[in-house]
Amino acid sequence: MAEKRPWLKFWPEGVPKTIQYPEIPVFQLLDRSSQNYPTRTALVFEGQHVSYKKLNELTKRFAAALANLGVKSGDRVMLFLLNIPEFVISYYGVLRNGAIITPANPLFKERELRYQIDNSGAKTIIVHESLLSIISNVREKSKLDNVIVVAQRKYPDTILFEETVRGSEPRPPSVRIDPKESVAVLQYTGGTTGLPKGAMMTHYNLVSNAIMNAKWFKWTSNEVVMGVLPLYHTWGSNVCMNSVFYTGASVILIQRFDPEKALKTVEKEKVTAWYGSATMFNILVNHPTIERYNLSSLRHVKAGAMPIPEEVKRKWDKLTGVELILGYGLTEASPETHNSPPGRVKIGTIGIPIIDTDAKIVDVETRSKELTLGQIGELAIKGPQVMKGYWNMPEETEKALRDGWLYTGDVAKMDEEGYFYIVDRLKDMIKYKGYGVYPAEVENVLYEHPAVKECMVIGKPDPRVGEIPKAFVVLKEGAHASEEQLIKFCEDKIAAYKRIREVEFVSELPKTAVGKLLRRVLRDREHEKLKS
Repeated sequence: MAEKRPWLKFWPEGVPKTIQYPEIPVFQLLDRSSQNYPTRTALVFEGQHVSYKKLNELTKRFAAALANLGVKSGDRVMLFLLNIPEFVISYYGVLRNGAIITPANPLFKERELRYQIDNSGAKTIIVHESLLSIISNVREKSKLDNVIVVAQRKYPDTILFEETVRGSEPRPPSVRIDPKESVAVLQYTGGTTGLPKGAMMTHYNLVSNAIMNAKWFKWTSNEVVMGVLPLYHTWGSNVCMNSVFYTGASVILIQRFDPEKALKTVEKEKVTAWYGSATMFNILVNHPTIERYNLSSLRHVKAGAMPIPEEVKRKWDKLTGVELILGYGLTEASPETHNSPPGRVKIGTIGIPIIDTDAKIVDVETRSKELTLGQIGELAIKGPQVMKGYWNMPEETEKALRDGWLYTGDVAKMDEEGYFYIVDRLKDMIKYKGYGVYPAEVENVLYEHPAVKECMVIGKPDPRVGEIPKAFVVLKEGAHASEEQLIKFCEDKIAAYKRIREVEFVSELPKTAVGKLLRRVLRDREHEKLKS
């Protein structure tokens, strides 16, 4: 890290600026806490407490079961699961086997799931029975060999998760893992092309980021973490699993976010750390019963996934007496890169770079000239948490990584104290309730409708959810389609959070002289409408 970076003057007291990270596989975080705290609760789910010793044993049994099924080191294994203990067992079991995890969003539909299976080359999938129907059609067209189901009963042509664990000895295969080179997780993220890319996260990437998070907030083994972030997402797996097991803390898994249940859980379980999306905290501060619950146990509360409105932060701080910390990250960085120093939160910023993380603003055109304070350009990041590259996409990797720097695609600026502000983004991703929606992916679905000649999808600002996908559509001459018909057409083809919420029919779409669609023109137009 450059020694003269301005944020070092405002570094949180007691937080190290640099750390010597252990070069170990991710699952050794769990091993260490199992040795140090064997009887302590590692996770809680619907009243069920699982100790570190028990959890560690289950992951070893599952690793052995995978080996018996023919899963080898380097194979990709998909997790298509909710926030349940089996996700945790599968995650560490797969890694113990030497295989690579590729987690899938439980909201995915068939086309999305099939793309990730085909692109990653996964031949084994672990799926919850509530999602099994989506697998059925996909399986016929894919190369899946093993379908392991978390269920109470056996389904045809599948393997019961509980039986694989119960029927195996806790003797995982002996595998060779180079933490800095071996890929642990293939985390799919989108891009301007609309085709999701598999970010290759090494064991070292994930271990370093887990430790960064724990050290920044001074976690101890007494932490009780609210596990409401989706575990399939890199942020959820980082702060609700890897950081937890690094410190020997406990996590309470919440299968689906419900404000009343979440508030009750904080009071009952004495939750100390809670990370969530801006949308989640917006719901909570407007919930009629929030003041009825005792939230005094909370010590670390952080909002992310998208910019948080100023009024939401102020309201949360006032209602709870617990400071809401603001931060930033992205899939390609495991994911955390910025946090606000506790007690020095600047509203409207993403805070400062975290431990061992450098950041700079560069000229958008050249990506080589570093800009000065206050100038707007592209945010670039360097640190041990930055991904290895994109799976089988050398050209995309070359665009994103240069001389160890990750070029985020986000337009930002830095002030004189080293706090960063996200101004806009080069990527066209829409942020709906913290989920990333890639316009080209939605547009590809719309183009399948026989009446659609041209279309463009943008994010329309919405105070409740961040942005909603809105489509601008040019119909074919003589063709007819209503807004309702087009919205309905997309419903069964993509996940609910990606669906268009509004359609505006236009005679033409804005383009450059060479025919390139100008998405920004429509986005700016929507912003102007809101101002008027």
